[in-house]
Amino acid sequence: MTRASLDKQPHEVAAMFDDVAEKYDRTNDVLSLGQDRAWRRAVVAALGIGPGERVLDLAAGTGTSSEPFRARGAFVVPCDFSLGMLRTGRQNHADLPFVAGDATRLPFADAVFDAVTISFGLRNVHDPRAGLRELLRVTRPGGRVVVCEFSHPTFTPFRKVYVEYLMRALPPVARRVSSSPDAYVYLAESIRAWPDQPGLAAWLREAGWADVRWRNLSGGIVALHHAVKP
Repeated sequence: MTRASLDKQPHEVAAMFDDVAEKYDRTNDVLSLGQDRAWRRAVVAALGIGPGERVLDLAAGTGTSSEPFRARGAFVVPCDFSLGMLRTGRQNHADLPFVAGDATRLPFADAVFDAVTISFGLRNVHDPRAGLRELLRVTRPGGRVVVCEFSHPTFTPFRKVYVEYLMRALPPVARRVSSSPDAYVYLAESIRAWPDQPGLAAWLREAGWADVRWRNLSGGIVALHHAVKP
């Protein structure tokens, strides 16, 4: 599977991420021009994690996004459905309790996490709305969610330049730094097909989340959606 217009079958997406796991973090750093680090810091700040809180980091990949929560004294569970990502993560972060799981059928009981988050992963879930409902299910009342995802730049001329980068510049760069450049063609197309900021906010409300709001990063290339479980 390389085209975002195809139905996202979980085993195909998982296999795609298995192929890129070894160089995933380095490739993201190159393709985002280093901005991915700032985006992940923004997620940690938005979630406002304190010591002793239980955090689910869904689509955690190799665990790079989970480490800052652990550093703040939280008990963080990195969860991903790519076994290749989990293997790489366990090699690099042996102290993190990695769990294999499908976002639409999470292997956790109801209301067990104080906070949940998913960064650059909801777009790849077979049924994103079901994923948002599952995140709600495993979050305690009063708990919060932060969704960090690629979105739509708010300045029209910049948006045109950005789309050109995605479809023309990203694939050649990916061929140089990634073990599976076709995966990044799919990722570029999936970004173009993703809902805008109000569209994702509507999905969160439909899933049952309350007090939904968002903040644009890098001119809207990325948006942080924050919400609370009633």
